Amino acid sequence: MERKMEGSTVRDVDTGGETGGEDVLVGNVNKLMVSPPGYSGPQRKGHLIFDACFESGNLGRVDYISEFEFDLFIRPDTCNPRFRVWFNFTVENVRETQRVIFNVVNFSKTKSLYRDGMSPVVKSTSRPKWQRLPAKNVYYYRCPDHRRNYVMSFAFCFDREEDVYQFSYCYPYTYSRLQHYLASLERRNLSYLQREQLGLSVQQRRLDLLTITNPDHLSADKEKKLVFLTARVHPGESPASFICQGVIDFLVSQHPVAQILRDHVIFKIVPMLNPDGVYLGNYRCSLMGFDLNRHWQDPSPWAHPTLHAVKQLIVQMNQDPRVSLEFYIDVHAHSTMLNGFMYGNVFEDEERVQRQAVFPRLLCQNAPDFSFSNTSFNRDVVKAGTGRRFLGGLLDDTSYCYTLEVSFYSYMTAGSNAPVPYTEETYMKLGRNVARTFLDYYKLNNLIKDKRPTHIPSSEVTSQTGNAKGSGIDRDAGDRERGNNQGVRQ
Repeated sequence: MERKMEGSTVRDVDTGGETGGEDVLVGNVNKLMVSPPGYSGPQRKGHLIFDACFESGNLGRVDYISEFEFDLFIRPDTCNPRFRVWFNFTVENVRETQRVIFNVVNFSKTKSLYRDGMSPVVKSTSRPKWQRLPAKNVYYYRCPDHRRNYVMSFAFCFDREEDVYQFSYCYPYTYSRLQHYLASLERRNLSYLQREQLGLSVQQRRLDLLTITNPDHLSADKEKKLVFLTARVHPGESPASFICQGVIDFLVSQHPVAQILRDHVIFKIVPMLNPDGVYLGNYRCSLMGFDLNRHWQDPSPWAHPTLHAVKQLIVQMNQDPRVSLEFYIDVHAHSTMLNGFMYGNVFEDEERVQRQAVFPRLLCQNAPDFSFSNTSFNRDVVKAGTGRRFLGGLLDDTSYCYTLEVSFYSYMTAGSNAPVPYTEETYMKLGRNVARTFLDYYKLNNLIKDKRPTHIPSSEVTSQTGNAKGSGIDRDAGDRERGNNQGVRQ
């Protein structure tokens, strides 16, 4: 099939067929200059240069439609053409006041929050803080020109010629950012924080395990209440990393609630279960094309090494009579729903069903963006290989296994009908609220000295983590937080 574009013909030579054969997109564009068809003169300002050859980048192909319009193709997950959602790319060599329309033409999902007002995020060299594009500039529709795929089009006006602009599906949180953050925590030599390498991914990236607890709690004779948390099994779900960092930031802080939790609970956290997928810019799969969250029942040490290592550790701890593994929480992001919410398991025992609802109910009281009404308990066959389902069947009836989901887009607070778009900071705030909720769950509130308020002033948490250079935190997050001085409970 041929498409006519401004008097010239562009043929999809790779497939010999219809333009848009995403099955041939196996690599990211690399400093690709897109000029008008047939143009062979010198490079000009306004001949856009696209690049996605960087960590967590994803853009497989660009088609020139006109001077003002470009079709963009998401590169599918490595070894798995089914998933085309995450994108993350840069544009440079722009002309000042140049207006363009970018059409992302090969999404693999039909439903999307782009229908409900979500928009991509953008930053540029001179404005390094991510911000969402205005929703009025974004359109999501089914397009007859692209195999009736769903297309997300957004309009943008470049305003600074020297800037490099970066566009992404959501705020990226890379493997390198996590490594910088964990290294900054290690340098603080906190007695109650231990970092260890639990294993390596297929491409030899670290699988990190954090243990956060009062070291006295680790003595052999004590029974240990243990909470296990994992994130980023699906690599494109970057909000999960911000939530996870919020949990960690709070638990290692000097806040009185955090100190009490460390005295009574052992927290074990695997912040990035799929480091290869994150590094490669995949949406759902590992390097070898596996959705790791369907392989908990029988993970392979060579094909799913990170999952295998985590499962081994959990099984081993579950067999230790001195360890009471009480919670497993796997953190994800959701592409069609608003707010934070949870999935839990279904049991025959009604009392166990009621007990399992306690933690989400408490979290709903602590976090204005968490929705108990969106929380559901199920036993879908397709979810049998997930961490929540597998461990829900493995652990005893005093253990609770949840998937914590958060919207890629926004939340609605009680009594409001205006969605509030999430920021990196509000994702981290939800993480702090998750950590805080264990105080209520374990009924430790009476241990707060002098009846001090138990809300969490953000400055008391973010100031613990150092500056952006050391921690990988958004450069001005701490300042913004201190300015807002928002407590966790509202």
